[in-house]
Amino acid sequence: MTANNLPDLTIADLAALIAAKEISPVDITAACLGRIDRLDGQIRAWVTLTADAALAAARRAERDIAAGRLLGPLHGIPYGAKDIMYTAGVRTAGGSAVDPDFVPGENAAVVDRLAAAGAVLLGKTATTEFAFWGGPPATRNPWDLARTPGGSSSGSAAAVAASMAPFALGTQTVGSLLRPAAYNGLTCLKATYGLVSRYGVFPAAWSLDHIGALTRTAADTALVLEAIAGPDPRDPASLAGGVPPYSKLLDRDLKGLVVGLPATFFHAQDPSIDQAVEAARAVLADRGVRFRTIELPACWDQAAAALLIVMRAEAAAYHQDKFAAAPEKFGPYIREQLHMGTLTYAVDYLRAQRIRTLFRQEMLQLFAAVDAILTPATPTLPPVGMSTGSPAFQGPFTNAGLPAITIPAGFDAATGLPVGLQLAGPPLGEQLLLALAHGYQQDTDWHKRRPEL
Repeated sequence: MTANNLPDLTIADLAALIAAKEISPVDITAACLGRIDRLDGQIRAWVTLTADAALAAARRAERDIAAGRLLGPLHGIPYGAKDIMYTAGVRTAGGSAVDPDFVPGENAAVVDRLAAAGAVLLGKTATTEFAFWGGPPATRNPWDLARTPGGSSSGSAAAVAASMAPFALGTQTVGSLLRPAAYNGLTCLKATYGLVSRYGVFPAAWSLDHIGALTRTAADTALVLEAIAGPDPRDPASLAGGVPPYSKLLDRDLKGLVVGLPATFFHAQDPSIDQAVEAARAVLADRGVRFRTIELPACWDQAAAALLIVMRAEAAAYHQDKFAAAPEKFGPYIREQLHMGTLTYAVDYLRAQRIRTLFRQEMLQLFAAVDAILTPATPTLPPVGMSTGSPAFQGPFTNAGLPAITIPAGFDAATGLPVGLQLAGPPLGEQLLLALAHGYQQDTDWHKRRPEL
């Protein structure tokens, strides 16, 4: 093993090497910074680097670990944070020209929790403007630089796919975690709404926003979730209760679990995606998983329209003062969306929220018959150009606040681009989803592949 190989390793592998004192946090951090220096000119995943602070934090971690004060598996592990997350003393512009020099005086809750776990912040990753799905940044997909890495967590996904960081934080309001994960050959869990605090993060839409981590494996996802989940009185949507030891519950027996296959809607436009999902079914079936066809809620289309109304209205409410004062500072796409949000009547917003409530109730009824739902992660391969791709396959589960995970499931033979599958579960079904994803990854090696850079 050389220093150049370290960024290719998983969190779990790096944590084991650190605990055995075979490598140090300084080694890993320096290797990641070196890779960023070499590659980010073409990928453009980062908007702000905190190299000096990262190396200083890595040296502190090295001293603490040498003295026997190992905090846990994230101690000394570098990561990136999406540039809508507050980082004390570090510029947080949200991918926008509205307030490009804003420097928060405090950290987002998730950044504080990772600091408490000993993780090392490398810097801020690129995002679409205020995490809306249009107006994508210049970030490129490491598997094909002509294509999008997805959005809005564009930089976080590209940074991990290019081995610039072992993991990175992102957000999802419709599909902005799981779609980039699929497009970049990564693993990502969008947890139950309220499980991870949103405090200190620019909202895209209060009632839809979720925080999560882009990683390589379900095992790594479990390690990060243990660190960032849990109650926070500063977030009014925060759920009460303790955090399960997700990383210790991955090896559960999957035999007898029932996974639902929607009869309509979730059909990909690229044959390689549907083929990958069919192949994944066979892998899970070998572990004893059973499958059942299910019918989706009757209010499906109305719920999708309701999500859009809610997102526009809540974004317009948050940005109201600055948008009224200087609309020209906002990019053309978000400016159009905010304008439409300001035209939303209260009665339409309330009706949309009522539809969402009914939709969630109908979605919950599905889990009386199945333990999880299996779908493709995306309808297409990563698009060429400036589109960030369709979030249609993530939107329904985000709309209902349900947990979902995306994992690598193959590669398109013609383009070599990664393909992902998605598993969704009932509220607080993270443990089950992680076990299904981990079981699948024990029997496949798609998650081990890296782009040639």
